[in-house]
Amino acid sequence: MNAIKNIIEKASKLNGTVVLPEGMDPRVITAACACVDRKIATPVVLGTPAEIADAEAKAGLKLADRGIKTIDYTQGDAELEAAYLEAWNAKESKKPAEKQKIIDLAAAQKTLRTKRIYFGGMMVKLGRVNGLVAGSIASTGDMLRAAFHTLGTQKGVKTASSCFILDLKTPTASGDEVLAFGDCAVIPDPTAEQLVDIGLATAQTYRDLTGKEPRVAYLSFSTKGSAAGPLVEKVQKAVELAKPRFEEAGIKMDGELQFDAAIVPATGKQKNPNGAVQGDANVFIFPDLNAGNIGYKIAQRIGGADAIGPNLQGLAKAMNDLSRGCSAEDIVGTICVTLLQSTTK
Repeated sequence: MNAIKNIIEKASKLNGTVVLPEGMDPRVITAACACVDRKIATPVVLGTPAEIADAEAKAGLKLADRGIKTIDYTQGDAELEAAYLEAWNAKESKKPAEKQKIIDLAAAQKTLRTKRIYFGGMMVKLGRVNGLVAGSIASTGDMLRAAFHTLGTQKGVKTASSCFILDLKTPTASGDEVLAFGDCAVIPDPTAEQLVDIGLATAQTYRDLTGKEPRVAYLSFSTKGSAAGPLVEKVQKAVELAKPRFEEAGIKMDGELQFDAAIVPATGKQKNPNGAVQGDANVFIFPDLNAGNIGYKIAQRIGGADAIGPNLQGLAKAMNDLSRGCSAEDIVGTICVTLLQSTTK
């Protein structure tokens, strides 16, 4: 179980930069200092002087002692505000006139000077930093809104989603020590079209973080028509829509598959004799958030796997959400994940 160790080692070689908007959190101060001390990354911390001073006192650390840059986002930044204004209005102008919400510079300034995640997102958009990590205080909803409004999604992708990287206690029968589960945190009931985006994004995340080739299984309670009904049909439709896109990307994919047919070679060969994936999947796409969230927690709590995430994916640039119960070391790990994702954006 060394996936996070490998991720940290790979990220450390990138000499990357990351913005940490929640400078009022002592855990963020500790993580920023750890990144410098361990030569993992160059952090930039957002916050007012009073916020940062209070958080430093609680952490018992000083950012200035390590040369860590801080920015008081409430004072504004003309370049970021102008870019936000332009991007927002360009997006709104594509909507029907009656649905457009065109803003002026004052509104753009207010947004970036009161919403630190938006300020940090624009730093990422303009290339000042490689990625953003927040969410130790902000909600997932706040994070996603900021991501959509500042970064948007990747070209050809309409859906932002998430995945967990599962660092297994014992390798699978096919020898995989690391798996990816998606989507486990963002989209409650994805459409077939959204499942296509989720599968492609999760495969890319797996490749980015492990350096290994993904083998993707779209999961169901049915294997290749062994059961019927709307729930099965949604996954079947997703697989049909996904085939040409996975072929174009050169990624092995199959579905609909029950979990045993996706992860146990003997069962896969029996239930899916002509399949592209026969019990050797390492990336698993769940049909909805109920299944995905429950599935990763079973693997974590009963199977003893370390769960790294949720990792946001499908965005135009790298940005990741934290659990509000995270530790400083969790923040460091997420920073490393973000930097690795940034290399393919």
